[in-house]
Amino acid sequence: MAEPAYARAYARAYAHCTLCPRLCGADRSLGSAHGKPGFCGETADLRMAAASIHRGEEPPVTGRGGSGTIFLTGCTLGCVFCQNTQISRTGMGRVVDQAEFTAICLTLQERGAENINLVTGSHCIPALAAYLRAARNNGLIIPLLWNSSAYESPDALASLEDLVDVYLPDLKTLDSTLAGRFFKAPNYPEAAAQAILRMLDYRGELRWKGSSLISGVIIRHLVLPNYAESTKAVLQWFAAHCRGRALLSLMTQYTPVGGDQNIPRRYVNRDEYDRLLQWLTDLDIEDGFCQELVRDDSWLPDFERTNPFSSELSVPVWHWKTGLLT
Repeated sequence: MAEPAYARAYARAYAHCTLCPRLCGADRSLGSAHGKPGFCGETADLRMAAASIHRGEEPPVTGRGGSGTIFLTGCTLGCVFCQNTQISRTGMGRVVDQAEFTAICLTLQERGAENINLVTGSHCIPALAAYLRAARNNGLIIPLLWNSSAYESPDALASLEDLVDVYLPDLKTLDSTLAGRFFKAPNYPEAAAQAILRMLDYRGELRWKGSSLISGVIIRHLVLPNYAESTKAVLQWFAAHCRGRALLSLMTQYTPVGGDQNIPRRYVNRDEYDRLLQWLTDLDIEDGFCQELVRDDSWLPDFERTNPFSSELSVPVWHWKTGLLT
């Protein structure tokens, strides 16, 4: 079988992979048939699990029409309580070429999506950059959102500068010990902070169209039970570096999933939540969103299903088993 054209074009980027700060150096360049997967579990092939009109994101992302969310297979982190393990670690999904990717984006746009929301694409930035340019050239006009862990290099982000309109990075922790224990990346704090500052350089001014954000940065942080001080440090960093330039999204949906016995085995409690609200007041952080306490797992996705989420949260458009859905 002939080598895919994009695999040849991206040989330099994938041959000794340094796209994320893990710098694993894997030769991912030849695609699934011959390439060596990196830590992310992926070769040069772009693989996807699902695409949907998603209504469970922050209000400026969801808007009225919902977010055109594309879930990519693979991940540069190893979060021990990952809620998307099927696609982040066990490889669920299939290869999508440039033409099919464009068709998915245009279908999301035709069905009323406010944006194209690319979830966890740090490991496949070269392919995505080319695919997104092709989609733009074929009629994609809605904003592009980069939804990531922020565990990516500034050089890799530079190739997206002219493409991405809104950045939605996580800032998981600034504690290297926690980063090693829970996310398998002790250097995450320094790398994520550097990546987010670069995103602010690119899109540090919030621009709106009605109630939808069309350019800017939203920084997400998942609050972990038992680790309130880690959250406090994140809030202090946000106040010092991002206030007035980005929105903050605090998530309290932590759910104890996975087999690791070292993870917190409970939900965020009321005392932790009240302290969180007080810190927001003390640090004068007003622009953004804070989830109410969530104490169930009914919203967790299952990517075996055509619609990984509930019908209230998501309308499926494409699935790795079936392709585009009518």
